[in-house]
Amino acid sequence: MKIGVFTDSFRPYTSGVVRSIEIFSREYNARGHEVYVFGPDYPLLHPPKEEGVFRFISLPWPTMPEFSLPVPISSQLGSTIKRIGLDIIHTHSPFLLGRLGGRAARRHKLPLIFTFHTLYEQYVHYFPIAEKTSKHVVQSIARNFCNRCSLVVAPSQLVVNYLQNIGVEAPITNIPTGVDLEEFKDLDPNWLAKNYGVKPEEKVLLFVGRLGKEKNVTFLLKSFHAIQDRYPECRLVLVGKGPQESYLRKLSQQMGIQEKVTFTGVLPRQKIVHCYGSADLFVFPSVTETQGLVIGEAKAAGLPVVAIRAFGPAEMVSHGEDGFLTDPSPSSFTTAILDLLENKELYDRMSKNANKNVSYISSAYCAEKMLKVYQQLIDQKSYAPRKKLYKHKKVYK
Repeated sequence: MKIGVFTDSFRPYTSGVVRSIEIFSREYNARGHEVYVFGPDYPLLHPPKEEGVFRFISLPWPTMPEFSLPVPISSQLGSTIKRIGLDIIHTHSPFLLGRLGGRAARRHKLPLIFTFHTLYEQYVHYFPIAEKTSKHVVQSIARNFCNRCSLVVAPSQLVVNYLQNIGVEAPITNIPTGVDLEEFKDLDPNWLAKNYGVKPEEKVLLFVGRLGKEKNVTFLLKSFHAIQDRYPECRLVLVGKGPQESYLRKLSQQMGIQEKVTFTGVLPRQKIVHCYGSADLFVFPSVTETQGLVIGEAKAAGLPVVAIRAFGPAEMVSHGEDGFLTDPSPSSFTTAILDLLENKELYDRMSKNANKNVSYISSAYCAEKMLKVYQQLIDQKSYAPRKKLYKHKKVYK
């Protein structure tokens, strides 16, 4: 099977979308399938040339120079698709290259799949226009794009419900991005101590993700400040970077906790897994995730999780079994963290369950499920239908 992936972000940029593409692609390749990625170039990052990766001219985003916007124009796209002999097109954005992929699917009569990775209206604060109006526009664009696809993939059942509530009538299936369990063998429990000076007696609270407004890291810092009063032998490690990094550093200084908060910046994959392996607890305050892949990764390392009950995390954490889901209040969040820090029996039980439960979303299992859907669409010759063809809501199982 030859799979064309159209995406508005790809490595060396790091994000949940990029990680999802990498995980599925590796599983597909291991099974003898071929993946071709059509994505942006990053003029400031100078990505290396890779076989099977086609880069589009891109413009750095003014406020996030590490991110680039691809220009969805190519005179060679049609001939390239024919030469490769694509069987299916899978888009990971309803904008720019995602829309280009949609047009290509219709032109070449190929099935079109779209994974709804992001609650796009939660990101309009990055656009310098009226935020309320932008939310409606962005939601409308996403809904209309979904309704022109053969199938929409939702990473969680709550996202399936969300899509149906906003008017998506295209078939929908729930397939999360799986966790590569092989990565989490032979972890170094002392990695953070050796590389960032974490003291042996300190309990490490770990966050992995973009340092952007939508990730709610300000909430996390405020919660950690409250925890320090009751449990001072504790450290917060933030892995990632983003537009709020400078603000968050200043905020930690204003709170007087800067000596207890470690900013690692972006780390290569082989180092991130050791961050999980040398932490004690994973804390995740975001309320905009459609899945929260990092939660699954934390569980693969045996970390109990404390997260706010919202969309993806609500399905990634089994409340009271391998972590806690809280309401979006600092008191609720900090209480859950302190319960785990102060109760070893509870912590050990949840750690064991976390490692056990993550096996249900292994990357191998999720890839097999996606490949089965691909083959069904190819066999049905279900190429990108128009919106008017949808008369009934339908959910693929």
